[in-house]
Amino acid sequence: MKFSGLHPAHGRSKKTQVHAALGRLSGRHPALKSKAWPFEEAGKLLERLESRSNPKGHVLFETGYGPSGLPHIGTFGEVARTTMVRNAFSLVGFGVPSRLVAFSDDMDGLRKAPDNVPNRDMMAEHLGKPLTGVPDPFGTHESFGHHNNARLRAFLDDFGFDHEFVSATECYRSGRFDEMLIRVLERYDEIMGVVLPALGPERRATYSPFLPVCPDTGRVLQAPIEHRDADAGTVAYRDEAGRLVEVPVTGGHCKLQWRVDWAMRWAALDVDYEMSGKDLIDSVKLSSRICRILGGTPPEGFTYELFLDENAEKISKSRGNGLAIEEWLHYATPESLSLYMYRSPRKAKRLYFDVIPRAVDDYLDQLRKFPDQTEEDRYVNPVWHIHNGLPPEETVPVSFAMLLNLASACNAADKSVLWGFIGNYAGDASPETHPILDSLVGFALAYHEGFVKPTQRQRPPDDRERAALEDLSASLAALADDTDPEAIQHEVYEVGKRHGFENLRDWFRALYEILFGQSQGPRMGSFIALYGIDETVALVRRALAGEDLPESVGGADAG
Repeated sequence: MKFSGLHPAHGRSKKTQVHAALGRLSGRHPALKSKAWPFEEAGKLLERLESRSNPKGHVLFETGYGPSGLPHIGTFGEVARTTMVRNAFSLVGFGVPSRLVAFSDDMDGLRKAPDNVPNRDMMAEHLGKPLTGVPDPFGTHESFGHHNNARLRAFLDDFGFDHEFVSATECYRSGRFDEMLIRVLERYDEIMGVVLPALGPERRATYSPFLPVCPDTGRVLQAPIEHRDADAGTVAYRDEAGRLVEVPVTGGHCKLQWRVDWAMRWAALDVDYEMSGKDLIDSVKLSSRICRILGGTPPEGFTYELFLDENAEKISKSRGNGLAIEEWLHYATPESLSLYMYRSPRKAKRLYFDVIPRAVDDYLDQLRKFPDQTEEDRYVNPVWHIHNGLPPEETVPVSFAMLLNLASACNAADKSVLWGFIGNYAGDASPETHPILDSLVGFALAYHEGFVKPTQRQRPPDDRERAALEDLSASLAALADDTDPEAIQHEVYEVGKRHGFENLRDWFRALYEILFGQSQGPRMGSFIALYGIDETVALVRRALAGEDLPESVGGADAG
């Protein structure tokens, strides 16, 4: 292993030098004292380097992907989080290089045709075949596995992840796993002793770590192994016609059951770090034992909670519930998604469209704080981990929630309409000087069109609300155009108090429902300052007259 900045000491082995240097230095970097979970994970990797040799000379991060269904955000949250740990390690790891491998289990047999793909009947004819042996139902790639791998790689590239893509099919067929597959065969009984107690009686009776790939049908077979020859490197099984067939375990003629496959991959690639979901806790323990049997050291790990859909059910690749990658990126920035992945990874969270606005504004809030924070506080700030310590310097003067309400109030259909209001509110802001804000304007229009507008239902005011709105209209009309947001907010409060709203939340909820057709809304003082006092008075008067929100203003391009 080569460490930059470490100098040899006379008469001491390289391993001793490395361990001594890490022992002196690992506690010194202030980031290691941070409570940010990526730095805590980086600290675990430093301890790993201190405790064992690493002949490959770098730290290997891995993320695994099962391409049996179309990619979803929950799967790729693992890549984002792993990259955050890798970034943290790059700061505190004293020059130790690292790699990130995105590994696709694309040699798995197709168990069922996913619900959310075309040509399902065609796919049903290829059940049991490796995913890279199933025709692509979309007709764009040589196989279903290749199609989904391309989706994965496109996502990783869109986010700018520094990664190396690795295919299980290629590893098995090229011979990259051959040495370790022979070792699995040699230590077959030990591995069976670990796996069998975890299985039910029926499964236990037919289980084998090896799954032969039928040379006639191309299917991955769940066939009992009747004979094995470690010296020859072969296993024998009965095929679907009942014939005894002997095949090598190498060269792609067999693949491994997934828990053994996971352990074999850790040992073959010498993986140092891999995350996994809470549902795989027992599998991690079992695969770790098998990895040790094969002579490897299990990677350091991190258990994250699972994402839930709008009904609080686990997101499934095959069902396609929850959000797709493209959907989030159509309505919000990649950085907002990265922040959502960073937050509370050990807590189950709903991953649906309604979480997007909050994620965008949380990102903007942390970005705004970063320049004035101490070094110690910056290490805890999510934007450090999203941008590897170098977040953009733009100050965004308008929140995403405010842009959504602005789009609702004027029913805008293109960016120039919203920029007209923004220019009056923040005169130094323009699409050229504020590219982040300009992208948010486009996203706000898209989100408004897709999710806000279809559900907008303005209700008429009751008698007390009508009187309060008349008062609000007159009070706002008396204000100067340059009245600051806090003074406007105070005026709105006072109107609510004068009309008997003991809980002012009821007053503001009424404003949101009557003016915007929504149950929630912005801080009214800030919104009125952005939208304009005269424009807000007109909005109130339209509501009092029973008129709907205005027709769409501008063209159809929200981009």
